[in-house]
Amino acid sequence: MHELIRTNDIVLLGAIEALLASANLDCLIADQHISALEGMIGVFPRRLLVRDADRMRARALLVEAGYGAELRDA
Repeated sequence: MHELIRTNDIVLLGAIEALLASANLDCLIADQHISALEGMIGVFPRRLLVRDADRMRARALLVEAGYGAELRDA
């Protein structure tokens, strides 16, 4: 799995998750439960992961949609 984004912004995660789904790209939001338990104080951000095979396509889609600044380093 490849980490695309790490954030506490659940609205941003939802928008990106919907964008990826519309392009038939599966993703996984990791660390949702620990992030909720710690009360969203920012200690445990959520991570958006895609399959390694979908990495380049997903990154290109997010850059094209204007989310390039949110991406983790390749």
